[in-house]
Amino acid sequence: MPFMDPLEREEYMEDVHLRILRVTEDLRAIQRELNCAAMEAPNDPELMEALSELPELEALEVLKSSLDQMRHFLWFYVQVMTNDSEVGEKLRETLAQRAKQEAIERNRDKYDLAAEAMMLRYLADAKNRKPN
Repeated sequence: MPFMDPLEREEYMEDVHLRILRVTEDLRAIQRELNCAAMEAPNDPELMEALSELPELEALEVLKSSLDQMRHFLWFYVQVMTNDSEVGEKLRETLAQRAKQEAIERNRDKYDLAAEAMMLRYLADAKNRKPN
């Protein structure tokens, strides 16, 4: 992200914002549905059994784990982005340096692939040329 022009950065952030809104709405919908199921389950033995089956419980554990991980990450992210202390500044610098290094490595990989493609094209052209 550090090498994006302002328009690309704005579009990227808009996409992230829209995704956050969608995920937030999905989480609210899941909460409403689970709440309804929890209210109905005591009166419906079949529903209670279905909600207690292993696939349902595993799905809930995966969701819980993902939300816990996201909560920890968001706490860290907010600390880094809003903290004016020296530690916050060092963390921001480290994250920026890491992003820059990853971008350099991606570009290097692109250039390596382009150079390889050019060499293969040169060799193929040389093979098809008639000798003088």
